[in-house]
Amino acid sequence: MTTATITQMKCACPSCLCIVDIGTALQKEGKYFCSTACAEGHKEGTTGCSHTGCGCNG
Repeated sequence: MTTATITQMKCACPSCLCIVDIGTALQKEGKYFCSTACAEGHKEGTTGCSHTGCGCNG
């Protein structure tokens, strides 16, 4: 049996489409995020993660 090492996953923000490298992603409470806005739950009404093609809205 072969084991796989996971190096990328979807941003933990529910509406975000970004794939993050877990080695460089922002980590908060055991979850991986692509940006500060996503990691902070889009507080203060911030929308989007600023990555091209992704219009997440928290």
